Formats: sequence, structure tokens, C-alpha cells
Amino acid sequence: MTEKTKLITPRLPRGFEDRTPGEIAAVGAMISKIKAVYEKYGFDPVETPLFEYTETLGKFLPDTDRPNAGVFSLQDDDEQWMSLRYDLTAPLARFFAEKFETLPKPYRSYRQGYVFRNEKPGPGRFRQFMQFDADTVGAPGPEADAEMCMMMADVMDALGLQGKYVVRVNNRKVLDGVLEAAGVTSDEQKLTVLRAVDKLDKFGPEGVKLLLGAGRKDESGDFTKGAGLSDAQAAVVLDYVSGKPPADNEGVAELNAMQALFDAAGYGAEKIKIDPSVVRGLEYYTGPVFEIELTFKVQNEKGQDVVFGSVGGGGRYDGLVSRFRREPVPATGFSIGVSRLANALKLTGNLGATEPAGPVVVLVMDKDQTARYQAMVSELRQAGIRAEMFLGSTKNFGKQVAYADKRNSPVVIIEGSQEREQGILQIKDLIAGKEAAQAISDNAEWKAARPGQFEIRREELVSAVKKLLSEQG
Repeated sequence: MTEKTKLITPRLPRGFEDRTPGEIAAVGAMISKIKAVYEKYGFDPVETPLFEYTETLGKFLPDTDRPNAGVFSLQDDDEQWMSLRYDLTAPLARFFAEKFETLPKPYRSYRQGYVFRNEKPGPGRFRQFMQFDADTVGAPGPEADAEMCMMMADVMDALGLQGKYVVRVNNRKVLDGVLEAAGVTSDEQKLTVLRAVDKLDKFGPEGVKLLLGAGRKDESGDFTKGAGLSDAQAAVVLDYVSGKPPADNEGVAELNAMQALFDAAGYGAEKIKIDPSVVRGLEYYTGPVFEIELTFKVQNEKGQDVVFGSVGGGGRYDGLVSRFRREPVPATGFSIGVSRLANALKLTGNLGATEPAGPVVVLVMDKDQTARYQAMVSELRQAGIRAEMFLGSTKNFGKQVAYADKRNSPVVIIEGSQEREQGILQIKDLIAGKEAAQAISDNAEWKAARPGQFEIRREELVSAVKKLLSEQG
């Protein structure tokens, strides 16, 4: 490389994040518990691709009703627009419609994967994040919606969050009645009002009032245009979200039916409750809507105590599959925000996974003996033990051990010329060594003691390592 060659600064794009082995292991443990609950309820996995044709995703995008806004899109070589999926529900609707003749009905599935939002990133707001969904397609009654809510509660219990959450439930049909009473008629204005109500937890009644009116300016100076309601119209909506009972309609009847099922199954209001402020921001919901709210306090960026808030939600979306087929296809489901839920579990001490143990490292004391070291590694691997030979350029013993430490290795294997002549190996227990280091302050004493190190016969390699790993737990 010449002096004039400009180095590229390594930069992570805004709104994206890297994941380390510890984080991956922790999320994997969490996902295993969620899967177990989904499968107990009779749901099966399915996987759809990251890209869909943009028309498949349609206009049902977060925070916008423009088909090509809020998503990352590109043109195929036949000039068809494709977009990275922004959720896992629209791809499921396409999958179900395409496989309609062969799939069982109702069709019960769960899906896990990354979704992408081309939005302004901010604290805790990413452009790529993982979701974990469960959906029932083809079941029209409130029983399917109630089951979703109960499954959400069971997931939270399985993750150790008993007493720290509530599943809140409402119905879009009830909201439609409120909008009608308020004189809100256009689809665009209805959607803006619903999104304003959905921000109640975030901005409070005063913030929602601004969004129902002319609009709201946030702390950064960005302005969100409001619904343009009069004070009288806004008062009807605000009365409803503050708890004023709505008039009877089909949505109220569905909520009553769901409540009867919660009561029969033993899910009290401390786990699942009807709440008029629940809206959900996506346009495609047509009936019951629900979300999981974590109720414990955390500190925000300003150091203020706030409720942790929502980690997932969903609802009934009877019109989504019907975009692909002429007959009505009822559907309901929910989505968990995996990263946000993992953060919540970390805060409560329920994440359940530590940094994964690294491999056993066979040190390379003599470069001309790499075949012998490779043979040891192969023996360990064949015995089901994670292992590797040191492949770096240094011959320094201390630096090789330091490498094993950084890999979180539990054990290193040492064979120098002296050991080779005697047919023995040195086993260094790095975990015991770290514990002993806390009690030995003198370097000379450390070298003399060689804590955690012992010798074995060469043929005892596998059995000795297995025994040591078992003792380490």
C-alpha cells in the first residue's frame, strides 16, 4: 500500500448493530424458550425470504401510507421493484395465498428473522432488528385472538417475567365507533388519529392532543403533522382513551367474548386486561389488537424513571391475505421484538446465558511438530470436544495463552520437546488458574506454583480433558 492510498474508516452504518458471541448465545437461549411455548400451542415454523416484491408488501407500512417509503428497495433485472421486508406478517400473507390449496386451514405458524425499516434511527430504534411472530390464518372467531393473548402471557412467564408484564387488549371496531362519533371520515385522517392514540404511552395526553390537532414538534425540532381535528372532535377521542365507556358495538361484543375465555382459562387482569388506549400503529388491523407491556421501571436518557413499555404486539388483520385472493381470509397474530425483549431480560437478570465457553486450545510449541498438534485437535473433535490448534505466528508461550484467555478457552494443551520425549502432556486449567491468580500477588510465586496445571500421559488426552470440562461445569 502506498502512502497516498487512503485507508477506509471502519464504520458501522447508523441504525444497525453488530452482535457478539455472548449476545448471540443469550438471544438463542431466549428464542428456545419462546419456541417451546409456540410449539406447545401447536404452531409450526416457516421461513420466508428477506426480499418481497414491493407490491406484495403493499401500502401497509409503519408511519406512512406511501407504498415505497419506509422500506429499502431495489429494482430487479426485469425492472420489478423488490423491498426488504419491514415485518414478518406481509410475507406470511403472500406465502399463505400462494400455497392456499395445499396448506391446512386454519394455518398455524411461527417465524423468526430480521426485518428492515428505512427510518430515522435513534436510541433503541434500529433499521434492522429481529422479530419473532406467531399467526393463525383462517380462524374468524375471537377464540383465535384470545389464544394469541394467552400465548403471549405464557411466553412472558416462561422467560421469568411473572408479575412484570401485562397483555393489554382493545378492538379496532370499538375505535372505529369512536372515530365515527368524532366525525372523522377520511381514511387518511382516521389513520393519523389512530397513530396519535398509539403514542399515548410515549407522549401522554397532552402530546396526543397536539397530534390530534395541528401537530407536534419533538425535542430535536422535527415536526409531525397532526390529524387536524377540532377541539371538540379531539375531546371525543381523548375521553375514550381516558376510560370513558364506548357505546355497544360489534367490537365490544368481541372483547366480552375474549374476556370470558381469559376468565375460563384462569388469566386474571394482572396478566391480560382490556385497555382502550391500545391501538397498534399499522393500518391493516381490523379487529382485536393487543400488546405486551413490561411494567417495571427503567431510566430513560434523561435519568427519569419510566415504564419499560411494549416488547411486542399484534391483532386481527382479516384484509391482508384478501389482497391476493377474492374470498375473505381471516387472520390474527402477534410479533415479539427480540432485541428489545432481550434488553428487558438483561435488566431483570433473566437473560439466562453467559459468554459461551471457548474451545480447548492446543498450543504450538514447535512449528515442525504441527502434525502432532493437529492429531491432538482431531482426537478431541472426534470425541465431541470443541478444539482448535493455535494458528497465529507467535512462538511465545505467554502470548498463546493470552490468546486462549481472549477466546474464553477453559483449557490449553502443552507439548514441548521435553514432554514429547517423555510421552506426556501438560494440561493448563485456565479457569482454576484465574481463580488462583486472585490469591497470588507475587509473580515469582505464580511461576513456581503454576496453578491449575498438571501433567498426563499422551494417551489420556481425551479422557483427562473430558473429566476436567465436566468438573468445570
